[in-house]
Amino acid sequence: MRIRDSLILSTRMFKTRPLRTFLTILGVGVGIGAVLFLVSLGYGLQNLILSQITTTDSLLSLDVRTGSSELLSLQEKHVKDIRGMEKVDEVSRAVNLSSQISRKDLTSNSVVKAVDPNFFRLNGTLAQYGRVLNSSDKREAVISSAGAKLFNMDPKDIIGEEISLTLFLSHKDEEGFEEIEVKDREEKYKIVGVVEDNNDNYVYVPRQTLSDLNINKYNLLKVKVVKDAYMEEVRQDIIEKGFLVSSLSDTIEQAKKIFQVVQIVLALFGLIALAVSAIGMFNTMTVSLLERINEIGIMRAIGITTRDIRKMFLLESIIMGFLGGVGGVLIGYVGAELANFGINILAQKFGGQALDLFFQPYWFVVFIIVFSTIVGFITGIYPSIKASRLNPLNALRYK
Repeated sequence: MRIRDSLILSTRMFKTRPLRTFLTILGVGVGIGAVLFLVSLGYGLQNLILSQITTTDSLLSLDVRTGSSELLSLQEKHVKDIRGMEKVDEVSRAVNLSSQISRKDLTSNSVVKAVDPNFFRLNGTLAQYGRVLNSSDKREAVISSAGAKLFNMDPKDIIGEEISLTLFLSHKDEEGFEEIEVKDREEKYKIVGVVEDNNDNYVYVPRQTLSDLNINKYNLLKVKVVKDAYMEEVRQDIIEKGFLVSSLSDTIEQAKKIFQVVQIVLALFGLIALAVSAIGMFNTMTVSLLERINEIGIMRAIGITTRDIRKMFLLESIIMGFLGGVGGVLIGYVGAELANFGINILAQKFGGQALDLFFQPYWFVVFIIVFSTIVGFITGIYPSIKASRLNPLNALRYK
């Protein structure tokens, strides 16, 4: 039997049993749609969270700290030493200072983070409102959203306001006792940006504006390497100098592993629905076999081979599986769009921002269509074998 003839015979169910065939394909589509919906939710959450905490440069950066030991501190000589490494591209310094920040008649305890302009890029810090600091800034500042709220202001409304700083610098006297020196900064800083952090109150200022204080000890260095392949080598070199080293890429890798587990769990829930629909498809093929026993007997009597009978049933189940996969992709995509639309309406109603919670990778869409086709093929194996083994005489007498 030619392939064209097999296809014609295999697609007759759309004419002879349209409703049952449609419901079977719909059942497979719902199962596939559930898998796509849940897995795309996992991918969407992963992309949403990781996009908020990463930039390209931050993934190539190492965080260098001193740890809890007071015997070793990050000083300017260490900065020059690390910057001189062959595979290090750039270094950014950051120092945290206890302080009070004042706006008009309001004063609050806070932390001043004096940083180099490239710190934000290497740290992957983005502005929620306004912008971050750049190399041309002299008396500008970036505040956390928690800091803005302490002044009874909405974070987006504090941009353009001016604040003044009072710094508390600690140092040890000749006898080794710690002393606190109060430094009132006369110059005011203009807030140009807000970073999203509702837990900690702090403000970023350009490090060079505090150069007169001769601060040469730092809390953190951001070290960007030339290539990702050099990350581990540079990390080990810095660790050998006695410092603690971590990187955002480590956190990203751990987060990706967690999301992979989440995606697998979500996919398993979807596969339950797909298994139910596969059972329904198997039932349809079995019923179809019983209804066509006389037809199979006639085919065998006029010379149709057992191989052609198997091919006919397998093609029928494969076609239903494929169409179920295509329909499932449409169901999953439409379901994701509707769910995303509804969630965004609720988010905006309660003061949140619109987000895209679903993401469908192209490779996964292709995979799931192929997978549903394979499910159709597997479902059709038993009925096709059963049909091909029927005795032609018994099949002709079957009622």
